[in-house]
Amino acid sequence: MTTPLEAAYAPDAFRTTAHALMDQLADYLKAALKGGDMPVLPWAPPSVNQERFAAPFPEEPSAEPAGAFAHLMARVLEGSHHLHHPRYVGHQVTAPLPLAALCDGVSSLLNNGMAVYEMGPIATAMEHHVLAWMASRLGLPDTTRGVLTSGGSAGNLTALLAARQAKAGFDAWNGGAHAGPPLTVLVPRSAHYCLARAVRIMGWGEGGLTPVDVDASFRVRPDALEGALQGALRQGRKPIAVVASAGSTATGAFDPLEPVADFAREHDLWFHVDGAHGAAASLSAKYRARVKGIERADSVVWDAHKGLLMPALVTAVLFRDGARSFDAFSQEAHYLFHGDDARPFSDVGLRTLECTKEMMALKLYTCLSVLGTRLFEEAVTASYDQAQAFAGMLTAAPDFQLALPPDCNIVCFRHTPAHVPPDGWDALQVRLREALVTSGKFYLVQTRLPEGVYLRTTLIHPLTRDADLEALLETLRGAAKP
Repeated sequence: MTTPLEAAYAPDAFRTTAHALMDQLADYLKAALKGGDMPVLPWAPPSVNQERFAAPFPEEPSAEPAGAFAHLMARVLEGSHHLHHPRYVGHQVTAPLPLAALCDGVSSLLNNGMAVYEMGPIATAMEHHVLAWMASRLGLPDTTRGVLTSGGSAGNLTALLAARQAKAGFDAWNGGAHAGPPLTVLVPRSAHYCLARAVRIMGWGEGGLTPVDVDASFRVRPDALEGALQGALRQGRKPIAVVASAGSTATGAFDPLEPVADFAREHDLWFHVDGAHGAAASLSAKYRARVKGIERADSVVWDAHKGLLMPALVTAVLFRDGARSFDAFSQEAHYLFHGDDARPFSDVGLRTLECTKEMMALKLYTCLSVLGTRLFEEAVTASYDQAQAFAGMLTAAPDFQLALPPDCNIVCFRHTPAHVPPDGWDALQVRLREALVTSGKFYLVQTRLPEGVYLRTTLIHPLTRDADLEALLETLRGAAKP
């Protein structure tokens, strides 16, 4: 007699369930990509969804496990946020390639953790080659090595930990944050909040981040770097690094990387580029100049779940001097790693926050191998082109205001109808976003810039069309009518 545990692992039952699931997912994908009457986000308050999925977990398995699974997945698909809908223009999380999603299933079934080579031999080899390809596209030297990790926040923390070990002048990893003078990092005011979080995690407190002024286009001002450095020194802080953004989160602005690199070299600072969003510009012949100077960085973060159409989370942390990748995490774990002398690159756990890490490289390696690199080049160029076209559409409309010309595929704007006075524009943008999101017609976000509240779109879905953006403006006009 088959036990419930044996039945749960039965290959034939898995085959039947998986085939049915593939049909279910393909039907869902077809409907989502078409858009139509499907809401982008089937809005429901948190309490409603908590109630919908409140149920006691049974002690015994379902009498019809395949049917119960299909029913549950139907509910999940129906109620989730539909990022494959062409009118999803919200956060910097892409509509992932279906082929990559299949790889996630393979990764989950194999469950090859990657702390040491023997636990993930194939994934380790794939990660090496994926990172080498990314480094080559950025123009980094052959000495570059790195790791894949769980998102830009973890990636930026990893890079700054390495910068600390390389430039602090003392062993902060073993001696602690107070084993030497207080440290700080020069960071543009427009940078992602995870950098401020990283310095606090490292025990540096608020002063661990020294803000650098940005210009009217939200790009760091190179002429403000010296003043920021001197200000930090007057406060008793030792600057060890300078950070630049390649595609900032709020507006998509690209900092001028070359003068920042010059400043870092002049002052012997670690030069880190947060390219989580914008490093993908390096793939586009048309927009590659946006990241000119990134090849001079000591470290770069690049999210594949943004410009490279991967499911979240896949973030590359690349180090110009590959040996520096060991500086972020320096301790020994004798049950995993055997001796400090060799420090093999094949034992990924020596260099990442994660110990057990999924086969992150599998999906990117597979898509690069099967679909080819040109697909990604064209996707980046098309999304940046579309942002330029959308900006033109907004500029031509008398009742819309473009915040600034877009550097990438992030566009900030606001609706300014004649019947609403300027002092009511902020409240209007908030109301409009809520109306569109809760109706399910579009999903977009908002941001606050010095002039006030703006609507913010990330044109990250490769199948969003200009007609969808024209419809967005018409829908906003309709929602704003008195």
